[in-house]
Amino acid sequence: MTVKNHCQGTVETSSYRMDEPLVLESGVTLGNITIAYETYGRLNTERNNAILICHALSGDAHAAGIHAVDGRRGWWDIAIGPGKGFDTDRYFVICSNIIGGCKGSTGPSSVNPETGSPFGVTFPVITIRDMVNAQKRLIDHLGIRQLYAVAGGSMGGMQVLQWGVTYPEMVRKLVVIASCAYSTPQQIAFNEVGRRAIMADPAWNNGDYYGGEPPVQGLALARMVGHITYLSDASMHAKFGRNLQDRKNIAYDFSMEFQVESYLHHQGDTFTRRFDANSYLYITKAIDYFDLTRNGSVIDGLRKIASQVLVISITSDWLYPAYQSQEIVSGLTANETDVQYCELRSNYGHDAFLLEGGQLNYLLSRFLSHTVVRDVMINNVPTIAERASITDAARLIIEKQVNHLPVLSGDHRLVGIVTSWDIAKSVAHRHENLEAIMTRNVITTTADEPVEKAAKMMERHTISALPVVDDEMHVIGLISSEGISTLVGRCS
Repeated sequence: MTVKNHCQGTVETSSYRMDEPLVLESGVTLGNITIAYETYGRLNTERNNAILICHALSGDAHAAGIHAVDGRRGWWDIAIGPGKGFDTDRYFVICSNIIGGCKGSTGPSSVNPETGSPFGVTFPVITIRDMVNAQKRLIDHLGIRQLYAVAGGSMGGMQVLQWGVTYPEMVRKLVVIASCAYSTPQQIAFNEVGRRAIMADPAWNNGDYYGGEPPVQGLALARMVGHITYLSDASMHAKFGRNLQDRKNIAYDFSMEFQVESYLHHQGDTFTRRFDANSYLYITKAIDYFDLTRNGSVIDGLRKIASQVLVISITSDWLYPAYQSQEIVSGLTANETDVQYCELRSNYGHDAFLLEGGQLNYLLSRFLSHTVVRDVMINNVPTIAERASITDAARLIIEKQVNHLPVLSGDHRLVGIVTSWDIAKSVAHRHENLEAIMTRNVITTTADEPVEKAAKMMERHTISALPVVDDEMHVIGLISSEGISTLVGRCS
Protein backbone atom coordinates (compact mmCIF):
# COMPACT_ATOMS: atom_id res chain seq x y z
CA MET A 1 0.00 0.00 0.00
CA THR A 2 1.35 3.44 -0.93
CA VAL A 3 0.94 6.17 1.63
CA LYS A 4 0.51 9.53 -0.09
CA ASN A 5 1.58 11.81 2.74
CA HIS A 6 4.05 11.39 5.58
CA CYS A 7 4.51 14.96 6.79
CA GLN A 8 1.37 17.03 6.36
CA GLY A 9 2.40 18.31 2.94
CA THR A 10 0.64 17.87 -0.39
CA VAL A 11 -1.84 14.99 -0.38
CA GLU A 12 -3.97 13.13 -2.88
CA THR A 13 -7.28 11.35 -2.46
CA SER A 14 -7.38 7.62 -3.14
CA SER A 15 -10.36 5.41 -3.97
CA TYR A 16 -11.41 1.93 -2.92
CA ARG A 17 -13.98 -0.01 -4.93
CA MET A 18 -15.84 -2.64 -2.92
CA ASP A 19 -15.92 -6.11 -4.44
CA GLU A 20 -19.14 -7.11 -2.70
CA PRO A 21 -22.41 -5.18 -2.31
CA LEU A 22 -23.38 -3.73 1.06
CA VAL A 23 -26.67 -4.65 2.71
CA LEU A 24 -27.99 -1.45 4.27
CA GLU A 25 -29.88 -1.15 7.54
CA SER A 26 -33.07 -0.58 5.54
CA GLY A 27 -32.63 -4.01 3.92
CA VAL A 28 -31.72 -2.54 0.51
CA THR A 29 -28.58 -3.87 -1.15
CA LEU A 30 -26.20 -1.27 -2.60
CA GLY A 31 -23.51 -2.44 -5.01
CA ASN A 32 -20.63 -0.87 -6.95
CA ILE A 33 -19.64 1.24 -3.95
CA THR A 34 -16.60 3.48 -4.13
CA ILE A 35 -15.02 4.99 -1.00
CA ALA A 36 -12.77 8.06 -1.28
CA TYR A 37 -10.10 8.23 1.40
CA GLU A 38 -6.81 9.82 2.40
CA THR A 39 -4.01 8.61 4.67
CA TYR A 40 -1.37 10.47 6.66
CA GLY A 41 1.69 9.01 8.35
CA ARG A 42 3.00 5.47 8.06
CA LEU A 43 1.39 2.17 8.99
CA ASN A 44 3.86 0.33 11.21
CA THR A 45 4.93 -3.25 10.66
CA GLU A 46 2.57 -4.48 13.38
CA ARG A 47 -0.27 -2.58 11.65
CA ASN A 48 -1.55 -1.47 15.05
CA ASN A 49 -1.07 2.32 14.91
CA ALA A 50 -4.02 3.22 12.66
CA ILE A 51 -6.49 5.94 13.64
CA LEU A 52 -9.72 6.44 11.69
CA ILE A 53 -11.10 9.99 11.52
CA CYS A 54 -14.85 10.36 10.93
CA HIS A 55 -16.08 13.61 9.43
CA ALA A 56 -19.16 15.69 10.14
CA LEU A 57 -22.09 16.58 7.87
CA SER A 58 -20.25 18.78 5.37
CA GLY A 59 -16.80 17.20 5.67
CA ASP A 60 -14.93 14.90 3.33
CA ALA A 61 -11.87 12.65 3.12
CA HIS A 62 -9.48 15.61 2.95
CA ALA A 63 -8.79 16.07 6.66
CA ALA A 64 -5.19 17.32 6.63
CA GLY A 65 -2.43 18.75 4.48
CA ILE A 66 -2.75 20.66 1.21
CA HIS A 67 -4.75 18.94 -1.51
CA ALA A 68 -2.75 18.36 -4.69
CA VAL A 69 -5.67 19.25 -6.98
CA ASP A 70 -7.40 22.30 -5.51
CA GLY A 71 -4.88 23.51 -2.91
CA ARG A 72 -7.38 23.29 -0.05
CA ARG A 73 -6.12 22.77 3.49
CA GLY A 74 -7.71 19.82 5.28
CA TRP A 75 -10.73 20.49 7.47
CA TRP A 76 -8.96 19.15 10.62
CA ASP A 77 -5.44 20.26 9.80
CA ILE A 78 -5.14 21.85 13.25
CA ALA A 79 -5.22 18.38 14.83
CA ILE A 80 -3.59 16.05 12.28
CA GLY A 81 0.12 16.19 11.53
CA PRO A 82 3.57 15.83 13.07
CA GLY A 83 3.49 16.74 16.77
CA LYS A 84 -0.26 17.40 16.78
CA GLY A 85 -2.98 15.50 18.64
CA PHE A 86 -3.17 12.91 15.87
CA ASP A 87 0.59 12.79 15.53
CA THR A 88 1.48 11.48 12.08
CA ASP A 89 5.02 10.75 13.26
CA ARG A 90 3.45 8.09 15.48
CA TYR A 91 0.09 7.18 13.97
CA PHE A 92 -1.26 6.15 10.58
CA VAL A 93 -4.30 8.38 10.16
CA ILE A 94 -7.14 7.53 7.76
CA CYS A 95 -10.13 9.64 6.76
CA SER A 96 -12.80 8.55 4.29
CA ASN A 97 -15.77 10.28 2.72
CA ILE A 98 -19.01 8.68 3.94
CA ILE A 99 -21.34 6.82 1.61
CA GLY A 100 -24.14 9.22 0.68
CA GLY A 101 -21.55 12.01 0.41
CA CYS A 102 -20.50 13.92 -2.68
CA LYS A 103 -16.71 14.03 -2.44
CA GLY A 104 -15.67 10.83 -4.16
CA SER A 105 -17.70 8.21 -2.30
CA THR A 106 -20.87 6.72 -3.75
CA GLY A 107 -23.88 8.94 -3.13
CA PRO A 108 -26.96 10.40 -4.81
CA SER A 109 -24.85 12.35 -7.33
CA SER A 110 -23.06 9.13 -8.41
CA VAL A 111 -24.09 7.38 -11.61
CA ASN A 112 -26.49 4.48 -11.14
CA PRO A 113 -24.93 1.69 -13.25
CA GLU A 114 -28.38 0.31 -14.01
CA THR A 115 -29.62 3.55 -15.62
CA GLY A 116 -26.47 5.39 -16.64
CA SER A 117 -27.80 8.51 -14.88
CA PRO A 118 -27.20 9.95 -11.41
CA PHE A 119 -29.14 8.22 -8.63
CA GLY A 120 -30.79 11.38 -7.34
CA VAL A 121 -33.52 10.42 -4.87
CA THR A 122 -33.52 6.83 -6.11
CA PHE A 123 -30.40 6.41 -4.00
CA PRO A 124 -31.34 4.32 -0.94
CA VAL A 125 -31.67 6.05 2.42
CA ILE A 126 -28.58 5.44 4.52
CA THR A 127 -27.87 5.47 8.26
CA ILE A 128 -24.87 6.13 10.48
CA ARG A 129 -24.48 2.37 10.85
CA ASP A 130 -24.34 2.00 7.06
CA MET A 131 -21.57 4.60 6.95
CA VAL A 132 -19.60 2.66 9.58
CA ASN A 133 -20.13 -0.69 7.83
CA ALA A 134 -18.70 0.84 4.65
CA GLN A 135 -15.72 2.19 6.60
CA LYS A 136 -15.17 -1.29 8.05
CA ARG A 137 -14.82 -2.62 4.51
CA LEU A 138 -12.15 0.01 3.80
CA ILE A 139 -10.24 -0.86 6.98
CA ASP A 140 -10.32 -4.55 6.01
CA HIS A 141 -9.04 -3.61 2.56
CA LEU A 142 -6.11 -1.78 4.16
CA GLY A 143 -5.19 -4.94 6.06
CA ILE A 144 -5.84 -3.49 9.52
CA ARG A 145 -7.27 -5.93 12.04
CA GLN A 146 -7.66 -3.50 14.92
CA LEU A 147 -7.77 0.30 14.96
CA TYR A 148 -5.79 2.09 17.61
CA ALA A 149 -8.53 4.74 17.73
CA VAL A 150 -11.60 6.11 15.99
CA ALA A 151 -12.26 9.82 16.44
CA GLY A 152 -14.68 12.45 15.24
CA GLY A 153 -16.84 15.42 16.13
CA SER A 154 -20.55 16.13 15.62
CA MET A 155 -21.87 13.52 13.15
CA GLY A 156 -18.33 12.12 13.23
CA GLY A 157 -18.83 11.43 16.94
CA MET A 158 -21.98 9.45 16.11
CA GLN A 159 -19.93 7.25 13.80
CA VAL A 160 -17.34 6.81 16.56
CA LEU A 161 -19.95 5.53 19.00
CA GLN A 162 -21.42 3.31 16.30
CA TRP A 163 -17.97 1.80 15.73
CA GLY A 164 -17.72 1.04 19.45
CA VAL A 165 -21.14 -0.64 19.51
CA THR A 166 -20.94 -2.52 16.21
CA TYR A 167 -17.26 -3.54 16.24
CA PRO A 168 -16.29 -3.46 19.94
CA GLU A 169 -13.25 -5.73 19.59
CA MET A 170 -11.82 -3.81 16.66
CA VAL A 171 -11.16 -0.44 18.35
CA ARG A 172 -8.87 0.27 21.31
CA LYS A 173 -9.82 3.92 21.87
CA LEU A 174 -12.80 6.12 20.98
CA VAL A 175 -12.79 9.92 20.86
CA VAL A 176 -16.31 11.40 20.80
CA ILE A 177 -16.44 15.19 20.42
CA ALA A 178 -19.53 17.44 20.63
CA SER A 179 -21.91 14.64 19.81
CA CYS A 180 -24.71 12.50 21.23
CA ALA A 181 -26.05 8.99 21.71
CA TYR A 182 -29.27 9.93 19.89
CA SER A 183 -30.59 12.91 17.94
CA THR A 184 -32.96 15.15 19.86
CA PRO A 185 -36.21 16.72 18.59
CA GLN A 186 -34.49 20.11 18.31
CA GLN A 187 -31.69 18.68 16.18
CA ILE A 188 -34.20 16.89 13.95
CA ALA A 189 -36.20 20.11 13.64
CA PHE A 190 -33.25 22.14 12.38
CA ASN A 191 -32.41 19.41 9.86
CA GLU A 192 -35.99 19.34 8.61
CA VAL A 193 -35.99 23.11 8.03
CA GLY A 194 -32.85 22.70 5.94
CA ARG A 195 -34.33 19.86 3.91
CA ARG A 196 -37.55 21.76 3.25
CA ALA A 197 -35.56 24.79 2.09
CA ILE A 198 -33.90 22.60 -0.54
CA MET A 199 -37.05 20.77 -1.60
CA ALA A 200 -39.02 24.03 -1.88
CA ASP A 201 -36.53 25.35 -4.45
CA PRO A 202 -38.12 24.75 -7.89
CA ALA A 203 -34.68 23.87 -9.25
CA TRP A 204 -34.58 20.81 -6.96
CA ASN A 205 -36.99 19.16 -9.42
CA ASN A 206 -37.67 16.15 -7.17
CA GLY A 207 -33.95 15.52 -6.94
CA ASP A 208 -33.44 15.31 -10.70
CA TYR A 209 -31.38 18.43 -11.36
CA TYR A 210 -28.10 16.91 -12.54
CA GLY A 211 -27.11 18.30 -15.89
CA GLY A 212 -29.16 21.42 -15.20
CA GLU A 213 -29.36 24.22 -12.67
CA PRO A 214 -28.98 22.85 -9.12
CA PRO A 215 -31.14 24.17 -6.25
CA VAL A 216 -28.56 26.68 -5.08
CA GLN A 217 -31.07 28.98 -3.39
CA GLY A 218 -32.51 26.20 -1.27
CA LEU A 219 -29.13 24.70 -0.42
CA ALA A 220 -27.71 28.12 0.49
CA LEU A 221 -30.65 28.76 2.83
CA ALA A 222 -30.22 25.33 4.42
CA ARG A 223 -26.56 26.07 5.02
CA MET A 224 -27.34 29.50 6.49
CA VAL A 225 -29.76 28.00 9.00
CA GLY A 226 -27.35 25.19 9.82
CA HIS A 227 -24.37 27.52 10.19
CA ILE A 228 -26.16 29.59 12.82
CA THR A 229 -26.38 26.47 14.98
CA TYR A 230 -22.61 25.92 14.68
CA LEU A 231 -21.87 29.32 16.25
CA SER A 232 -22.68 30.79 19.65
CA ASP A 233 -24.33 34.01 20.77
CA ALA A 234 -21.03 35.17 22.29
CA SER A 235 -19.00 34.43 19.15
CA MET A 236 -21.51 36.27 16.95
CA HIS A 237 -21.43 39.27 19.27
CA ALA A 238 -17.63 39.27 19.19
CA LYS A 239 -17.36 38.78 15.42
CA PHE A 240 -20.18 41.02 14.20
CA GLY A 241 -21.91 42.93 16.98
CA ARG A 242 -24.55 45.09 15.33
CA ASN A 243 -22.10 46.42 12.77
CA LEU A 244 -23.38 47.41 9.35
CA GLN A 245 -21.81 46.09 6.14
CA ASP A 246 -20.33 48.73 3.81
CA ARG A 247 -22.54 51.53 5.12
CA LYS A 248 -22.78 53.94 8.03
CA ASN A 249 -26.54 54.25 8.41
CA ILE A 250 -29.50 51.89 8.18
CA ALA A 251 -31.47 52.10 4.93
CA TYR A 252 -35.00 51.44 6.20
CA ASP A 253 -35.56 48.73 3.58
CA PHE A 254 -35.08 44.97 3.20
CA SER A 255 -31.60 45.03 1.75
CA MET A 256 -28.70 43.15 3.34
CA GLU A 257 -27.41 45.65 5.92
CA PHE A 258 -25.74 43.91 8.85
CA GLN A 259 -22.35 42.21 8.76
CA VAL A 260 -23.85 39.02 10.15
CA GLU A 261 -26.29 38.93 7.21
CA SER A 262 -23.44 39.31 4.74
CA TYR A 263 -21.48 36.56 6.49
CA LEU A 264 -24.38 34.09 6.38
CA HIS A 265 -25.02 34.79 2.69
CA HIS A 266 -21.34 34.23 1.98
CA GLN A 267 -21.40 30.92 3.87
CA GLY A 268 -24.47 29.80 1.95
CA ASP A 269 -23.14 30.81 -1.47
CA THR A 270 -19.75 29.20 -0.85
CA PHE A 271 -21.35 25.96 0.31
CA THR A 272 -23.37 25.56 -2.89
CA ARG A 273 -20.15 25.47 -4.90
CA ARG A 274 -18.78 22.46 -3.03
CA PHE A 275 -21.73 20.38 -1.86
CA ASP A 276 -24.58 18.45 -3.42
CA ALA A 277 -28.11 19.29 -2.31
CA ASN A 278 -29.32 15.68 -2.40
CA SER A 279 -26.37 14.58 -0.25
CA TYR A 280 -27.48 17.21 2.27
CA LEU A 281 -30.93 15.58 2.36
CA TYR A 282 -29.57 12.06 2.80
CA ILE A 283 -26.93 12.89 5.40
CA THR A 284 -29.24 14.97 7.61
CA LYS A 285 -31.79 12.15 7.47
CA ALA A 286 -29.11 9.71 8.63
CA ILE A 287 -28.38 12.05 11.54
CA ASP A 288 -32.09 12.18 12.43
CA TYR A 289 -32.33 8.39 12.47
CA PHE A 290 -29.32 8.04 14.78
CA ASP A 291 -30.37 6.49 18.09
CA LEU A 292 -28.14 4.09 19.99
CA THR A 293 -30.52 3.71 22.94
CA ARG A 294 -32.13 0.34 23.55
CA ASN A 295 -35.65 0.52 24.93
CA GLY A 296 -34.95 4.18 25.68
CA SER A 297 -31.81 3.37 27.69
CA VAL A 298 -28.41 4.89 26.87
CA ILE A 299 -26.83 2.45 29.31
CA ASP A 300 -28.18 -0.58 27.44
CA GLY A 301 -27.40 0.99 24.07
CA LEU A 302 -23.72 1.49 24.91
CA ARG A 303 -23.25 -1.77 26.79
CA LYS A 304 -21.20 -3.45 24.05
CA ILE A 305 -18.50 -0.77 23.99
CA ALA A 306 -15.21 -2.28 25.19
CA SER A 307 -12.83 0.54 24.21
CA GLN A 308 -11.25 3.27 26.29
CA VAL A 309 -13.37 6.37 25.63
CA LEU A 310 -12.70 10.10 25.68
CA VAL A 311 -15.83 12.26 25.53
CA ILE A 312 -15.36 15.99 24.89
CA SER A 313 -18.08 18.63 25.03
CA ILE A 314 -17.89 22.36 24.26
CA THR A 315 -19.00 24.89 26.88
CA SER A 316 -20.81 27.17 24.38
CA ASP A 317 -22.28 24.44 22.14
CA TRP A 318 -26.07 24.70 22.04
CA LEU A 319 -26.55 22.36 19.06
CA TYR A 320 -25.01 19.39 20.89
CA PRO A 321 -25.00 20.73 24.46
CA ALA A 322 -22.82 19.31 27.22
CA TYR A 323 -25.66 17.35 28.80
CA GLN A 324 -25.70 15.04 25.77
CA SER A 325 -22.01 14.26 26.21
CA GLN A 326 -22.62 13.75 29.91
CA GLU A 327 -25.39 11.26 29.08
CA ILE A 328 -22.83 9.25 27.12
CA VAL A 329 -20.39 9.40 30.03
CA SER A 330 -23.07 8.34 32.52
CA GLY A 331 -24.09 5.42 30.32
CA LEU A 332 -20.50 4.25 29.90
CA THR A 333 -19.76 4.71 33.60
CA ALA A 334 -22.79 2.61 34.52
CA ASN A 335 -21.35 -0.11 32.28
CA GLU A 336 -17.97 0.24 34.03
CA THR A 337 -16.36 1.34 30.75
CA ASP A 338 -13.06 3.21 31.01
CA VAL A 339 -14.23 6.74 30.15
CA GLN A 340 -12.82 10.24 30.54
CA TYR A 341 -14.84 13.43 30.17
CA CYS A 342 -13.45 16.86 29.29
CA GLU A 343 -14.79 20.22 28.17
CA LEU A 344 -13.36 22.56 25.60
CA ARG A 345 -13.66 26.03 27.10
CA SER A 346 -14.61 28.15 24.14
CA ASN A 347 -17.01 30.83 22.95
CA TYR A 348 -16.92 29.51 19.37
CA GLY A 349 -19.93 27.24 19.80
CA HIS A 350 -20.26 23.84 18.12
CA ASP A 351 -17.48 24.63 15.63
CA ALA A 352 -14.92 24.95 18.44
CA PHE A 353 -13.60 21.43 17.79
CA LEU A 354 -12.43 22.70 14.39
CA LEU A 355 -10.86 25.87 15.83
CA GLU A 356 -9.49 25.33 19.35
CA GLY A 357 -6.23 23.67 18.34
CA GLY A 358 -4.38 24.24 21.62
CA GLN A 359 -6.94 22.68 23.94
CA LEU A 360 -7.91 19.96 21.51
CA ASN A 361 -4.38 18.80 20.75
CA TYR A 362 -3.55 18.65 24.44
CA LEU A 363 -6.61 16.55 25.26
CA LEU A 364 -6.02 14.24 22.30
CA SER A 365 -2.32 13.81 23.06
CA ARG A 366 -3.03 13.16 26.72
CA PHE A 367 -5.59 10.50 25.86
CA LEU A 368 -3.81 8.85 22.95
CA SER A 369 -0.38 8.87 24.54
CA HIS A 370 1.36 10.03 27.70
CA THR A 371 1.74 13.82 27.98
CA VAL A 372 4.44 15.03 30.35
CA VAL A 373 5.62 18.39 31.68
CA ARG A 374 8.35 18.82 29.06
CA ASP A 375 5.65 18.85 26.35
CA VAL A 376 4.05 22.04 27.72
CA MET A 377 6.66 23.76 29.91
CA ILE A 378 8.11 27.21 29.23
CA ASN A 379 11.75 26.99 28.18
CA ASN A 380 14.50 29.60 28.64
CA VAL A 381 12.94 30.87 31.86
CA PRO A 382 14.40 34.12 33.29
CA THR A 383 16.17 33.53 36.62
CA ILE A 384 17.88 35.77 39.17
CA ALA A 385 20.91 35.31 41.39
CA GLU A 386 20.42 34.86 45.13
CA ARG A 387 22.58 37.93 45.87
CA ALA A 388 20.57 40.26 43.60
CA SER A 389 18.51 43.13 44.98
CA ILE A 390 14.76 43.50 44.98
CA THR A 391 15.19 46.35 42.51
CA ASP A 392 17.00 43.96 40.15
CA ALA A 393 14.20 41.44 40.49
CA ALA A 394 11.51 44.07 39.87
CA ARG A 395 13.31 45.31 36.78
CA LEU A 396 13.66 41.78 35.39
CA ILE A 397 9.99 40.94 36.02
CA ILE A 398 8.92 44.07 34.14
CA GLU A 399 11.43 43.60 31.32
CA LYS A 400 10.59 39.92 30.73
CA GLN A 401 6.89 40.35 31.56
CA VAL A 402 6.83 37.36 33.90
CA ASN A 403 5.27 36.72 37.30
CA HIS A 404 7.75 34.17 38.65
CA LEU A 405 11.54 34.31 39.00
CA PRO A 406 13.43 31.21 40.14
CA VAL A 407 16.29 32.25 42.46
CA LEU A 408 19.64 30.52 41.87
CA SER A 409 22.66 29.94 44.09
CA GLY A 410 26.21 30.64 43.01
CA ASP A 411 26.45 27.18 41.40
CA HIS A 412 23.17 27.80 39.50
CA ARG A 413 20.99 25.51 41.61
CA LEU A 414 17.45 26.43 42.59
CA VAL A 415 17.28 27.84 46.11
CA GLY A 416 14.03 29.79 46.02
CA ILE A 417 11.42 31.62 44.00
CA VAL A 418 10.15 35.20 43.99
CA THR A 419 6.90 36.45 42.45
CA SER A 420 5.57 39.79 41.30
CA TRP A 421 3.30 39.71 44.38
CA ASP A 422 6.37 39.31 46.60
CA ILE A 423 7.89 42.39 44.95
CA ALA A 424 4.70 44.38 45.60
CA LYS A 425 4.71 43.34 49.27
CA SER A 426 8.38 44.30 49.63
CA VAL A 427 7.49 47.91 48.86
CA ALA A 428 4.94 48.01 51.67
CA HIS A 429 7.35 46.40 54.12
CA ARG A 430 10.42 48.27 52.83
CA HIS A 431 12.50 45.16 52.28
CA GLU A 432 15.69 45.55 50.22
CA ASN A 433 17.06 42.05 49.56
CA LEU A 434 15.56 38.90 48.08
CA GLU A 435 16.27 36.83 51.15
CA ALA A 436 13.54 38.71 53.00
CA ILE A 437 10.80 37.98 50.47
CA MET A 438 11.60 34.85 48.50
CA THR A 439 10.11 31.42 49.18
CA ARG A 440 12.82 28.94 50.15
CA ASN A 441 10.91 25.66 50.28
CA VAL A 442 10.08 25.52 46.59
CA ILE A 443 7.79 22.82 45.28
CA THR A 444 9.17 21.61 41.96
CA THR A 445 8.40 19.18 39.17
CA THR A 446 10.45 17.28 36.61
CA ALA A 447 10.28 17.23 32.84
CA ASP A 448 8.99 13.65 32.77
CA GLU A 449 6.25 14.18 35.33
CA PRO A 450 2.69 13.80 33.96
CA VAL A 451 1.05 17.18 33.38
CA GLU A 452 -1.97 16.12 35.42
CA LYS A 453 0.22 15.45 38.45
CA ALA A 454 1.86 18.89 38.16
CA ALA A 455 -1.55 20.54 37.88
CA LYS A 456 -2.80 18.72 40.97
CA MET A 457 0.30 19.79 42.93
CA MET A 458 -0.38 23.44 42.07
CA GLU A 459 -4.01 23.07 43.06
CA ARG A 460 -3.18 21.28 46.32
CA HIS A 461 -0.61 23.85 47.42
CA THR A 462 -2.52 26.86 46.01
CA ILE A 463 0.40 27.99 43.87
CA SER A 464 0.40 29.25 40.31
CA ALA A 465 3.70 27.90 38.95
CA LEU A 466 6.24 25.13 39.36
CA PRO A 467 9.93 25.35 38.41
CA VAL A 468 10.99 22.36 36.33
CA VAL A 469 14.33 21.00 37.54
CA ASP A 470 16.80 18.27 36.62
CA ASP A 471 18.44 15.80 39.01
CA GLU A 472 20.89 18.46 40.21
CA MET A 473 18.22 21.10 40.87
CA HIS A 474 19.15 23.13 37.80
CA VAL A 475 16.12 25.00 36.40
CA ILE A 476 15.28 23.80 32.90
CA GLY A 477 11.83 25.32 32.58
CA LEU A 478 8.64 26.45 34.30
CA ILE A 479 5.04 25.32 34.15
CA SER A 480 2.26 27.69 35.24
CA SER A 481 -1.39 27.13 36.06
CA GLU A 482 -2.28 29.97 33.70
CA GLY A 483 -0.29 28.37 30.92
CA ILE A 484 -1.96 24.96 31.18
CA SER A 485 -5.47 25.86 32.33
CA THR A 486 -6.81 26.30 28.80
CA LEU A 487 -4.95 23.21 27.66
CA VAL A 488 -6.11 20.94 30.42
CA GLY A 489 -9.74 22.07 30.38
CA ARG A 490 -12.14 20.60 32.94
CA CYS A 491 -11.66 16.86 33.05
CA SER A 492 -12.89 14.09 35.28
